[in-house]
Amino acid sequence: MKTTAAVMLMLAVPAGAAPPEVQTEADEYTRYELLAPETAQFRIVYEVSATSAGANVYFNAIRKGSEATNEAVYDRLTGRLLPFGIVSGAEARRGGAADADLETSYIRIELPRAVPADGEVRLLVDKTYRDPTSYFRDGPLVVFSRTLAIQRNSVVLPRGYELVACNVPAQVLSDEDGRILVSFMNPFPVEAPVVVKARRLP
Repeated sequence: MKTTAAVMLMLAVPAGAAPPEVQTEADEYTRYELLAPETAQFRIVYEVSATSAGANVYFNAIRKGSEATNEAVYDRLTGRLLPFGIVSGAEARRGGAADADLETSYIRIELPRAVPADGEVRLLVDKTYRDPTSYFRDGPLVVFSRTLAIQRNSVVLPRGYELVACNVPAQVLSDEDGRILVSFMNPFPVEAPVVVKARRLP
């Protein structure tokens, strides 16, 4: 999926606006595509349904320690690019993300329509992280080591690499373009420390 440049604006909740509904979401799925190992970068494709009735915005965290680039957000119903800005954790709290970390930045997404009662707005957030503590070389291996909170996840190995170790039960598949996809679930209400190791094929 190609993305276009987005202008990063500091967006504020209007003075005197009514207190927003507490942000809720459902049906989350994250796909981590490991890029060339020497870059320490991985692309994240995150799908989520915003479910706070009446909400017009949604906040997605940029994890501390990760350098985010190439952000884009799409409406899954229409495929349309959505406007967004980067805001502080304090502003995310004011906007409805009650548990936002004050030391974390957030992507503030303008929803294409208000979330209906007992309904949802499905989003796709596309971003690239550089994080040498999560994705690195260890001798002949490349390692992806990260705590993952949501239930459904997959890690796509770089092209030409094979899986040699995974510390959680996983389904191993071949993606459409031949890359190896490691898919797993976290059924617990806490973050799962996931470690995936791979090596280049001869």
